[in-house]
Amino acid sequence: MSSATSHPGVQEDMEEITDPSIPSALKFVVANLKTIVPVQLDADNYPVWKAQIAKLLRANRFEKFLDPNHSPPPPLIYHPDGSSAQNPLHTQWLLNDQNLAAAICSTISSSILPYVVNLDSTAAIWSTLETHFQSTNRSKVIQLKNSLHNISLKNQTVTQYLSAIKTIADQISASGSTVDNEDVILYILNGLPPSYQSFKTAIRTMLHPLSLDQLYPLLLSEEINIASDSARASSDPDPTFALFTYRGRGR
Repeated sequence: MSSATSHPGVQEDMEEITDPSIPSALKFVVANLKTIVPVQLDADNYPVWKAQIAKLLRANRFEKFLDPNHSPPPPLIYHPDGSSAQNPLHTQWLLNDQNLAAAICSTISSSILPYVVNLDSTAAIWSTLETHFQSTNRSKVIQLKNSLHNISLKNQTVTQYLSAIKTIADQISASGSTVDNEDVILYILNGLPPSYQSFKTAIRTMLHPLSLDQLYPLLLSEEINIASDSARASSDPDPTFALFTYRGRGR
C-alpha cells in the first residue's frame, strides 16, 4: 500500500500544492521549444534533436520526465484511519508530464509521429524514440564510414574533394559517432591519384602527426604545383621533335 510517509518530503510538498498549475518554467519550455528546436525530428537528425531537447529540459529541471526509471508520485495517499485521497503531487506530475509530451510531439515530423503518438508519458516517448533510432543510426554510420573509406579525388578540385569529405565527417558526427582526425587524413591521402604519390609519401613519413588544418593548405599548394608542372610539360615542345625541325630548316 502506497502512503505519503513512504516518500520523504511528500508531506511537505503536498502542503505547497493545493491547486496544481503549470509552473512558469514549464510555460517557458512549452512556449519556446519549437523556437529552440526549429527543425522537426526526422530520420536524419535524431542525435541533434535529442541533444537540444535534453539540454532544454535539463536547464529547466525537467530531465526526470525523460527517465523511464524515475517513478512518479503515487496517485493516492492513505490516511492513518485507512481512508484515501487523490495525491496532489501525482496530479501536478501528470500535468507537467502531459504538457511536456505534447510539446515534444510538436517537434516530431509526421513520418516519425505514428511511433509515439499513442504513448502515455514523456518517458515512454523518449525511450521509444531512442530504441527506434539506435539501430537506424548504427546502420547509417556504417554506410557513411564506408563512403568515406571509398572516396577519391577523381575529376574534382581539391577544394571540392575536401568539402565532400568534411560533409561526410559532419554527417557521421550528427549521427552520434566520431571519426578520428588521423583516420580522416588517411582517407584523404588514399583517395588521391598517382600524381600525388610524392606528396602522400611525404605526409605519411612525417615524424610528427599532422592536423587537418595543417594538411589542407599543404594539399591545396600541391594541387597548384601539379597543375603548374602539367601546364609546363604540355607547353614545352618535345626535344626530339624540336631537333628534327631544326635540322630540317638547316637543310
